[in-house]
Amino acid sequence: MWASLTVGLMARPWARRVAGFALAVLTIALFLINLRRSGERAGRAAERLETLERTNAIQRQMLDAAARRPRSRGDLLDRLRGGEF
Repeated sequence: MWASLTVGLMARPWARRVAGFALAVLTIALFLINLRRSGERAGRAAERLETLERTNAIQRQMLDAAARRPRSRGDLLDRLRGGEF
């Protein structure tokens, strides 16, 4: 019953035109939704990259500080006497 009703309705030119417009609107709406999702995904990726860069910079500073630390108590005393701290 539904099939015959659909076929009978699509036999009319105005119904085909309405169906074509509806498909075009649906296609554009889906494209815009997908574009929005892609933008959100790109924003999250940029935020993740920024966080990773900040973390790497902090780790690099920690490694630099560890490389400059005194190796022994004698080195520490020498630095304190020399006024390097």
